[in-house]
Amino acid sequence: MGLLAGVLAVALLAPAPIAPEYVALGDSYASGAGAGSYVDGSCRRSSNAYPALRGTEFPSFKFVACSGATTKSLRSQFRALTANTTFVTITIGGNDLGFVDVLTTCTLSGDRACAKRVATAVDFIHGQLPARLDTAYATIKEAAPHAKLVVLGYPRLFTPNDGCWTLSKSKRQVLNEAADQLSGVIAQAAERAGARYVDVREAFADHGVCAAEPWMNALVNPTADSYHPNKAGQAAYFRALTS
Repeated sequence: MGLLAGVLAVALLAPAPIAPEYVALGDSYASGAGAGSYVDGSCRRSSNAYPALRGTEFPSFKFVACSGATTKSLRSQFRALTANTTFVTITIGGNDLGFVDVLTTCTLSGDRACAKRVATAVDFIHGQLPARLDTAYATIKEAAPHAKLVVLGYPRLFTPNDGCWTLSKSKRQVLNEAADQLSGVIAQAAERAGARYVDVREAFADHGVCAAEPWMNALVNPTADSYHPNKAGQAAYFRALTS
């Protein structure tokens, strides 16, 4: 009886297991802008977004990713993190380097202006973005010390040699090359943080903006959905996350 009482006492004093809790952070690629079925208009959170699809498997799910977010504006999202959080995903960084302005310049201006604006973005990717990502990931680790952090990157926008009329071949090439630079920097930052990096470029390789089966929106109305994954693209993100 003494042994049994001791075992019971230890069991009663042991901390209760933490129920799985998923917090989804990030920008419009994480919120699901472009995928329709929005549950939050201002942040363009979609029920088709990869976090929403993944969140159905968790008893506690906090979907706080928001369109327009940068590494500098994540403070409100970080409030969703607690010591009980067990799983975190994030896609972030594109808006830091001026994603909307880059695409606007490349859509409305010539090849030279597009290349110049992209070059400025690439300089930012290598010069300033690494430290911003390091700070963001470190903040997540501090706020949710027991959580597994998964960082999902960005796809290339265009499928090579797809005959796309939206932008010239030169513009499509420099934009795809910039996407590769961005993916590399994000992957390195994720590794430094001890996070898992999910590279989605190959998954989208044959499904760019003008592909036969596009998973990326072209220039559409509303324009906020342009050059973002559509419903099929978010499903591809989900498959990459869970593979």
